Amino acid sequence: AALTVRFLTRRFIGEYGDMEFIYSHNLTVDGREILFHIWDVPNSQAEKGASEEKRIQWADSFVLVYSICDRASFNILPLKIQFIKAAKEGQSQEKVPIVIVGNKRDLHHQRVVSSEEGRLLALSLDCGFYEVSAAE
Repeated sequence: AALTVRFLTRRFIGEYGDMEFIYSHNLTVDGREILFHIWDVPNSQAEKGASEEKRIQWADSFVLVYSICDRASFNILPLKIQFIKAAKEGQSQEKVPIVIVGNKRDLHHQRVVSSEEGRLLALSLDCGFYEVSAAE
């Protein structure tokens, strides 16, 4: 949620509830007006099942965020990515755009997942990778 709000408003808010939201946002990219629809789902609500399948079918691309200070949030990524790819790429031959984002780079003193681990995971699963700080 912090990254979504930062993207939409350019502001950082540190605390969020555990709710799912759909946002719409217009942005000009390379001179073209792009309309983003963002379905922001907290990990606690991103369980496998009918609702996750619905989200996957709805989306054209995926940004999966983990905390560099939380090993469990990183460890669930391979299964989530395999689930997404099976659902999306099974229907077509096109590669589904997936980006892995390590958040909380500003909390480097609490880091438990290295940048290298994030890069290697993204490389092994054919995903993009960024490490950021929503706070900064």
